Amino acid sequence: MDEKLPVEAEPAGGRRSRGDRGGGAAARRAARTGGGPGQSLTYIRRRISVYNVLDEEGLALIEKNADTVLEEIGIEFRDDAEALELWRQAGADVKGERVHFPRGLPRSLLKTAPSTYTQHARNSERSVEIGGNATVFAPVYGPPFVRDLDGDRRYATIEDFRNFVKLAYMAPSIHHSGGTVCEPVDVPVNKRHLDMIYSHIKYSDKPFMGSVTAPERAEDTIAMAKIVFGDKFVEENTVLTSLINANSPMVFDETMLGALKVYARHNQACIVTPFILAGAMSPVTVAGTLTQVLAEVLAGAALTQLIRPGAPVLFGTFASSISMQSGAPTFGTPEPSLVSYGAAQLARRVGLPFRTGGSLCASKVSDAQAAYESANTLNSTILAGTNFVLHSAGWLEGGLASGYDKFMMDIDQLGMQQKFCEGVDLSENGQAMDAIRQVGPGSHYLGCDHTQANFQSAFYRSSIADNNSYEQWLAEGEKRADQRANELARRWLETYEAPPLDPGIDDGLLDFIAKKKESMPDAFT
Repeated sequence: MDEKLPVEAEPAGGRRSRGDRGGGAAARRAARTGGGPGQSLTYIRRRISVYNVLDEEGLALIEKNADTVLEEIGIEFRDDAEALELWRQAGADVKGERVHFPRGLPRSLLKTAPSTYTQHARNSERSVEIGGNATVFAPVYGPPFVRDLDGDRRYATIEDFRNFVKLAYMAPSIHHSGGTVCEPVDVPVNKRHLDMIYSHIKYSDKPFMGSVTAPERAEDTIAMAKIVFGDKFVEENTVLTSLINANSPMVFDETMLGALKVYARHNQACIVTPFILAGAMSPVTVAGTLTQVLAEVLAGAALTQLIRPGAPVLFGTFASSISMQSGAPTFGTPEPSLVSYGAAQLARRVGLPFRTGGSLCASKVSDAQAAYESANTLNSTILAGTNFVLHSAGWLEGGLASGYDKFMMDIDQLGMQQKFCEGVDLSENGQAMDAIRQVGPGSHYLGCDHTQANFQSAFYRSSIADNNSYEQWLAEGEKRADQRANELARRWLETYEAPPLDPGIDDGLLDFIAKKKESMPDAFT
């Protein structure tokens, strides 16, 4: 995309790296070729229409049913007396840990939530807008395993975590560093969040996500963000967008509620996401799942506004179906796509930014199943008008593994989607009337002036696909796409250069981490 990212006020620690220089020409080259180390694209400004699957009558029916769920069945807020008291004071009917909501209460509270917001990066040129017609790609989140560069499946380490952060930083079409790009099991559970947050800050200057596995870890994330951006800047701006999952069906647990309250109090964004495997955690039907999703999001998102009116919150959904034969999750199938489309429509009616989708698959390796399922999921993600796309690259095995090869194959597809979202060029150059006049009937366009002038930027060029002759493919070693992706990942990691980070900020972070680690014994459970 040629559009320049609006430059915000430079936060503390913000630097412009060499890779950011070069202006629109560099961005255009990156968009056409899949980019490479050091190149960068701004977040997407979609110039294509969204795809809707529900008409007004259907949307109104889902909303009515969700209000009925909220009023008659209710949502449980477990082990959190503060949340229950906030709901009681707001006029809800609280019975034990279950909250019953008067019709319209959550939706009325959400009127104070912004429809768009800026998440600031320490390099202000990497800041992103979330909401409206913007789309932001973020990497895979949460897998305990990796499929490494040697093809082995093993538990993830902190070195793997750093590698994925580096690859995401170098990928032009990934706009956000993400969160738990893999779970580094070689670091104590109660301390690993410190190393993960530091890795996002040290090895990338893109926006990142905070820890949500305990309230105190969310507090640590805030403290580290304030070392980077300054206390006042964090309290007045959003520098973190973090994932809060509902424990579907219709439960929010103390861990997620604790993290939500920390981030909302400090004006940081929460993605309130029902984590749905339809048939197990929601009804088997699309309409039933959408009803439950809307009810859960309204309840969780509205709580952020009771804590701090105006705090950013996203309407999230993660919806997959399950095999009714084995119970295993399935991806790339029609029903979750319909849920994504419908949920996006509901989010726009509520007035919240929307999160869903990614490059999801159940395949264990980067094979045809992985490609088909990921493409199906990603296409519906884009056409739904998704604002924040978690799991954009690297997802394997139903989210149990982060794959190096898969990561590189996915970011190639993200570059294609970024180009697609530019829509149709109707400028004088885009109309190409001079080319049509010059060539005339019966000739060809290869040598005409317009083709020559647009030769470098005419079409997206994949960094993974092989479009050469069979003979050339043979001569180059008969490599499959995953092998070419593997080689590309190795080259990127070999040539990685860290973005500048103020030494004083770095020292402050390391000192904070050292003191926190010294204050508690290691825990691996």
